Formats: sequence, structure tokens, C-alpha cells
Amino acid sequence: MNKGELISAMASKAGFTLRDADEAYKAFVSTVVEALKKGEEVSLAGFGTFKVKERAERKGVNPQTKQTITIPASKMPSFKFGKSFKDMIK
Repeated sequence: MNKGELISAMASKAGFTLRDADEAYKAFVSTVVEALKKGEEVSLAGFGTFKVKERAERKGVNPQTKQTITIPASKMPSFKFGKSFKDMIK
């Protein structure tokens, strides 16, 4: 399922127009992104939790030159599925 198919399914299930479902999708995504930028977690009971994980600086190897390099620290968005969501998929 791609974004367009998701929006169509949302519109159908909720009784929205495609335009309203698209706006709801955009609002959801932008709200989650804004919260993560602030360092907040977004927890949706029965679904899962969006959060930012911090990766420490580490050593790596350039595969072309075999030279050791330092990979800088970074922040990575992540999603952890909730138990009830996992159980629904089984």
C-alpha cells in the first residue's frame, strides 16, 4: 500500500472526501514530526510509539579504501510497535 492507497482507504472507512483524508494524513505526519523535533515521544495506545534515538559517535571502515573513519553522532527517528498491534497481526 502506498500513500495514495492509504489516503483512499482512510477516506472510504471514515466517510471523508479524498481531500479531507489527505489533509488528515498531512496533519498527522506534521504533528508527529514537530513533536519528534522537540524531543517528545508520540505514544498511540494500541498502535505504538514514535521516538528519536540518539546514536553515539563510532568508528567505521570505508569499504573502498579500508581506511578507519569516525562516524559522527546522529539522531534517528524510530517506531516501536505496541503489543496489541503485534498481536492483531499474528
